[in-house]
This record gives sequence, structure tokens and C-alpha cells, in this order.
Amino acid sequence: MTGPTRDPEVEAFLAVSAARLAPRTVEAYRRDLVALTDFLGHKPSQATPEELERYVAELRARGLAATTIARKLAAVRALLRFTLGAARVPDVQLAPRRARRLPDAPKSEEVDAVLDQYAGVDPLALRNRALLELIYSAGLRSREAVDLDLGDVDFEQEAVHVRGKGGKERVVPLGEEAAYRLRLYLDDARPQLVNGAVDALFVSARGRRLDTSTLRRLFPHPHRLRHAFATHLLEGGADLRVIQELLGHSSLSTTQTYSHVDGKRLRKVYDRAHPRS
Repeated sequence: MTGPTRDPEVEAFLAVSAARLAPRTVEAYRRDLVALTDFLGHKPSQATPEELERYVAELRARGLAATTIARKLAAVRALLRFTLGAARVPDVQLAPRRARRLPDAPKSEEVDAVLDQYAGVDPLALRNRALLELIYSAGLRSREAVDLDLGDVDFEQEAVHVRGKGGKERVVPLGEEAAYRLRLYLDDARPQLVNGAVDALFVSARGRRLDTSTLRRLFPHPHRLRHAFATHLLEGGADLRVIQELLGHSSLSTTQTYSHVDGKRLRKVYDRAHPRS
């Protein structure tokens, strides 16, 4: 067991924590705060933002697991809230950086091969092909796809009205292949599946609105088609802000993930476009 920290503020914080946390957690907090005090050479409550940033950098440089760093920083954050008050906690990023996860986007020929697996002329086969073609053509989330109503597809304007996260709405183009597959489904399949006055665009075998769990049983990773939509647009030269609008991203930083997907493509664009390339 770690001994006293010799800091009255830390000891008071640990005493309060002991009333609501498990003993092992309190002991881990004690060890982490002793280590912080040793690093700083003074009371943690007097730490400057620069000192805290150096401490975070030191933890990362030691190669600690992200979960270990997160636990250590949770102790620091809780202590500073206790000693300073939430409003006076230094403005510093007290969280481990997450490794960037690049979207897993299949190449266009892979998408073609996947979609071709859903060939068939029976009602469910026509529905499945139309559904997946639309997800890829419009970059839809699973929930957005199953929430579509009949009136959301405008064949004349070649567009789809989408209700996204947080109630945000957007209009995305309807691709030629998706429009063709949707028309086949609406003419030859949906009338045989639908049960009563259901407005849902995509209906289940029982005639009710399709749900996301059924979609994932049909196609385990539908989000890969959304990633493919964005990646293939970028490879075709589309502007990131256009892709942001089409995907319904609130922040451009989310869409910028796709700019890291294909370094070779970016190099080719640079070599073709820059006068000093």
C-alpha cells in the first residue's frame, strides 16, 4: 500500500473518495497522484497547463496502454475538480489520444462483387439488391435507409430525402443504378410484400417496415458501403465539403478521416496539379 502523499489536499480528496469508491480504486488513485506529485515536484493543485501537458506526454512516451493512461488521468481530473472547482480546472487535454481508425472501405470492384451476390428475381432478392444499391449510391447509414418512406424518393428530381442523426435532414442524389433497382423493387416486389397501408420504402417479409437488425443479418457490415461511397467520391475528385454534406456530418473533421485513406491517390493529385511537383 502506498504511504501518505504529504499533501493535505490530496489526502482530503482521497478521504472523500473512500466514501464512494472501492478501496482498490482509492489506492490506485493514491499511487497515481503520488506519481504526479513526484513528476511535478510540488502540489498538483498548483500545476500549470504546460506542466500537465508534459505529464501527459511523459505517460505516452512510456508506452503505457491507453486504458492505463485513461485511469491515471481520471485521478488527476477528479483531484483538480475537488481542489480547484470544475470552473478552474486548467484548460488542457487530459485524455489519451486515440489511434486514428481509418474507414474500412472496399474498392469499387469489391462493391460490385458484393452487390452481384444479391442477384435474383424473387421479391426479397429484389428488395435486398435495391436496399444495398441505395446505401452505396447515397452513402446512407443503416437507420437512415430503413427509415425512408415512399415519398422520400423523387425519381423525377433523381434525389432522396434523408432524415439523419439529431433530426438533421439532407437531400442526396439518386444514382442511376440505384434508381433502376429501386424501380424494379417498387414495381415487382414491394406490392407482394407490403401488408396494409405502410409508408415504409423497404418492408420485411411480413410486410412491415424493415429494421436495422434484419438489414445487418442480410449484410453484416452495411456501414462499409457508406465508407465506400465517401472514399470513391474522394478518389473521383469530389471536394471534402461536398462529401460532408452528402454524408450528413456535422463537423468537417469527421469527413477529413477519408482524406487519409488513399495516400497514393493524393500523391497523384499533387503530381498532376502542383507546378513544382
